Order: sequence, then C-alpha cells, then structure tokens
Amino acid sequence: MNKNKISKTLFLMSMMVVFSSCSVSKNAVVAHRGAWKKNNLPENSIASLRHAIDLKLAGSEFDVWRTADDSLVINHDAHCNKLLIEDTNYADLIKFKLSNGEKLPTLYEYIKEGKRNNKRTLLVCEVKPSEISKERGKVTAVKTVEIIKKLKADKITCYISFDYEILKQIQQLDPKAGLQYLEGNKSPAEVKKDNISGIDYHYSVFQKHPEWITEAKDNKITLNVWTVNDAEVMDWIIGNKFDYITTNEPELLKERLNKKN
Repeated sequence: MNKNKISKTLFLMSMMVVFSSCSVSKNAVVAHRGAWKKNNLPENSIASLRHAIDLKLAGSEFDVWRTADDSLVINHDAHCNKLLIEDTNYADLIKFKLSNGEKLPTLYEYIKEGKRNNKRTLLVCEVKPSEISKERGKVTAVKTVEIIKKLKADKITCYISFDYEILKQIQQLDPKAGLQYLEGNKSPAEVKKDNISGIDYHYSVFQKHPEWITEAKDNKITLNVWTVNDAEVMDWIIGNKFDYITTNEPELLKERLNKKN
C-alpha cells in the first residue's frame, strides 16, 4: 500500500470513529441551516455549510425536498421564490439565484461539499415531509439515502424528520443510521422501542417535560434540541448537558460554552 492509500485509509478510519454514533460530545454545536446568520449568508447554501465546517462545528443541519422531476434540492421552506418545490422542475427553480449568487444546491452538490476538508462536522440531514402525500415523502427518503450512500457519506450523516414514518423508512434502508425525531410528541422510551436512536425537540418541549432529558440519557437516546438562539435558554440547555444544541447563533453558543468551561 502506497503512502496516499495509507493516508486515505487512516482518514476514513478517523472519520468513522468521530461520526459513528451521531453523538460527539456533550453540548456539541449544530449550525441550523448552516452557519449563515453572522455573515449574512443564504440559509442552506453551500457557503453556509462551508462556514460551519470551517468553524469546526460538531454539526451542520440542512433540509431536503424533491422536485417535480425528482431532483433532490436543499431549501428550508416548501416554497422557493413562491414556487412550490414539489410541483416545480429543477430547471425552473434555478432560474432564481440565492442572495450570494449561488444557485439552489442539489443534495448531491451539498454532500460533496460536506465531505470536502471536513474532519469533524456531522451532516444533519432533515428529510422534509411531503406536502403532497405520505408515500411521496417516504420515496424522497429512499432517494436521499441512496445519494448519501453513493457518495459514501453515510458515516458522517445522520437523519432528522418531523415525519416518524420517514425515519422508520430510513431505518429499514440503513439500520446503523443515526436518526432523530423532531415533532416532540413521543417520549424517549417510545422512540427507543421503535429503534429510533435520538430525539431533536424544540427547547420548549424539554422545558415542559424535563423528565424526558433524564429518560433519554437513561435509555441512551441521543439528545438534540432546536432552535436555541437566546443566551438564557442556551445556559439552561448547557446546564442539562444535551448531546447537541442546534442554533442559528453558533458563534454566540460557542462563547457561552467557553464561559462555562
């Protein structure tokens, strides 16, 4: 084996160790839609992903939709420039540029960038529930997993969704995948029973059900929380030692964490 092959093998091994459990360390920072806010970058853009990686954040979250002609694209809302993504062809969507001049990224482009020069940032892939049908959402999940596996990024990716059936679909396709449920209507014990490895609820859910924090830890369920932008809420979450904290303010959260250490 030559030096290049040895280096590549060691890199892949190190990536597998870092990302294998979809949980890095307590209170690890996840940039919501990439690290966009401080530098006024477009949300869910290649630029916001790259900035999250350059900041060496534990994770960077993004959102996946499927167009009318089966392209998987990255966008938060169901609509993009007043066009319903699921009813629109990709060529029509990219007629409109993002604020920094980028075109709407495809999942393929996004994952390729997410692998580049990335030694520690988990790709947190939210598969959006379809606004057309439950079945369409499940097909989108299948196609999403196919692309991520094709790009050999499954070891550095975990999946989140508000649709429980989407997560169960992914679990069938990749039993080792890290999965986090978003809706906030199931206890950690219920989630564990269905072999879903994590929960990622709005912070108000945990304030209402603080016992779920202990229950998740006791059941070895990954604890993530969204979207924590207020310093006071950050301090409460930090004190409860979540696995991940998802935020639009990763720089502020890092400052709060440094003060606690």
